[in-house]
Order: sequence, then structure tokens, then C-alpha cells
Amino acid sequence: MYRFLFIICVLLYHNSYSQNNIHSFKNGEFLKYKIQYGLLNAGFASVELENPDKKNDSLFHSVGLGWTTGMVGFLFPVEDRYESYFTASNIKPIHFIRKVNEGGYTQDKEIFFDYKSHQAKEINHKKGTEKSYFIQNNIQDMISSFYYMRNIDFEVLGENDSVSVNMFFDGKMNPIKLIILGRETIKSKFGKIKTIKVRPLVLKGRVFKDEENVTLWISDDLNKIPVKIKASLLVGAAKAELVEYNGLVYPFP
Repeated sequence: MYRFLFIICVLLYHNSYSQNNIHSFKNGEFLKYKIQYGLLNAGFASVELENPDKKNDSLFHSVGLGWTTGMVGFLFPVEDRYESYFTASNIKPIHFIRKVNEGGYTQDKEIFFDYKSHQAKEINHKKGTEKSYFIQNNIQDMISSFYYMRNIDFEVLGENDSVSVNMFFDGKMNPIKLIILGRETIKSKFGKIKTIKVRPLVLKGRVFKDEENVTLWISDDLNKIPVKIKASLLVGAAKAELVEYNGLVYPFP
């Protein structure tokens, strides 16, 4: 349920990425989303950005959390934690951590990316194993892609244009494509917000019903925050809406 919030945020292409160091985010940024599963308030997800070493500004450290509440939490307890260390200059993942417990399904993995040898070393703490995979240089992990996406110059993209990227997940490089549907003003708890409406062609089978069953609304401003997400899952439907933010670079909304 909670993976969809992070998976669908991989919306990118290196040619439309801004190559300067002026980002649409900064250390201290915090975003929180309320997740509904059908008519039920299922829980929350948050993404927080910090510098792992205040004396070294070459890396960012982001932590993504997801957890269930109420009746859904009682029936299907979820505690998900994703972390990514990525370069501040060009947003390339260096170290990815995945610790999840979803109704008894657990994972405890770390991935270290080595671009010189084109290898991603995965350490599975649950199984006590290590494995290396071939990678290309233009990849993102689940969390770093969230920030890479937000530095795309959407002004050069029009309706029906598409962008794509390779996301490394579960030992594979997964090509993800994003279709620009247009601009739309939506209502939120913060008032009316101008957004860019997009459709990621996501990984179908494990989480999503079909590759076109996700719609995402990104704030059409310099912050480029995902404001609203809707998804049809293998079982039921889910949506997430921004309910709290702090530490943004630019005024919002």
C-alpha cells in the first residue's frame, strides 16, 4: 500500500534535468501525506530531508516513512522505512536502505552504488547474504528519484510529452515512463493549487492493477511538490494527499 507513494514519484529524464546546483528543495524539508484506502483513513507517509554531515554538503540524506493507523493498522499493521543518501550536485544515489514490515512481510536491505565498476551491492540482512548487480550510470533509487523529479524543467514539457528513467529496485533496472497530461487547478486543505497533472507508467503486477492506473498532481511552482496521488491497486484503490509541509525553499501554495 505504501510503496505506491514512493514508486510513482520516479518521473524523470536526464535531458530535461536542471544541471545547476539550485534545487527545488533544501535540508530540513518535511512533507506528510494522508493515505486513504477506499473510504478508510489508512495511515500516513512522510518524506524528510537532512544533511547527514553538516560539515560536508556534498550529500543529502532523505528518510521516507509509511505507517497504518486505526482499523487498517489493527488488521494490517505497516511500518515502512526507506532511506537514501544521494549526491547534492547531480542527485545520484550512493546508499539506499529499505526496512519494511507490511502485515508480516518484512525486508531489511541495504544497497551501495559504485558507478566506476557499474555495480550495485545489495546486502540482505534478513537472509545474511550479499549480491552484486550490474547498473548503468543514469539510475535512481526509490527515494532519490523523488528529488530528481523535482529538478526537471517542466516548462519545456507540454501535454502528451513523456520523460523516463531507470529505477533500480529489487535487483533490477526498471524503466519508468511519465506522460504529461496537462495543467489543472485542484482543491486542497491549503486552498486551490495550480498543478501539473501526470501519469506514470508504473510497474504492474505486484502492487498496481495496470501500468496506467496512477495519476499524480505536482504543484506547478518552483517547489514541485506532489500534492495528490490516486492509484488503482490489485485490491481496491488508494489515494494520498498532502496534509503537512515545512522547510520549503519557496513560498507555497
